[in-house]
Amino acid sequence: MPPRKPAALPAARVELASALAWLEAHGTRETRDGMARYGIPSTHAYGVTVGATKAYAKQIGKDHALAQALWQSGWYEARLLASFVDDASAVTSSQMDAWAADFDSWAICDTVCFHLFDRSALAWTKVNAWAKARAEFKKRAAFALLWGLTVHDKAAPNERFVACLPLIEQAASDERDYVKKGVDMALRALGKRNPTLHKSALALAARLQDSSEPAQAWIGRSTWRELSKR
Repeated sequence: MPPRKPAALPAARVELASALAWLEAHGTRETRDGMARYGIPSTHAYGVTVGATKAYAKQIGKDHALAQALWQSGWYEARLLASFVDDASAVTSSQMDAWAADFDSWAICDTVCFHLFDRSALAWTKVNAWAKARAEFKKRAAFALLWGLTVHDKAAPNERFVACLPLIEQAASDERDYVKKGVDMALRALGKRNPTLHKSALALAARLQDSSEPAQAWIGRSTWRELSKR
């Protein structure tokens, strides 16, 4: 009989103060200054790279309570870390709404949606709810979330994605840059999921690129350029 493997040790319990101290110690002025070039607010940031933050999250493991505390701290990297260590099964509807209301950049919006919210059983309800939001990054979150679902929700039927095409078409008229780009990314991702959705996404892209509205036409051309090559 082969030797029994030792049981994996549980991740060490990390308190908020320790996590913030780690982030502060690993931040650099160079990283913080570079954030502005990508449209990420740096006034409340330590300057820790995303890669280093992800590596630290793996050391911590899943910790819903710590994630809540990290988010409440308001620090940029603490909020990224919160999305990496939180347990999607413990995420509540009110938490999702509260965090989405705090989104202040494409980076925090997309990271939370791609690494946490799209794993939640509540994700689809938020796509529909947030697509009608007024706030720029909360509205973007609807389409970042949809993008994430095209990759991570392997069991979702085509009909769930097709039902989101009217949301995409309606939001495509929003001229705000971060909304427009979020809608574009969602439509392109939807079209890459499988041949059936590829056909549906191309049909919408064709309609949008002929629109007299600049944002819709831009999204239509962008999606058509990428999907027509596949």
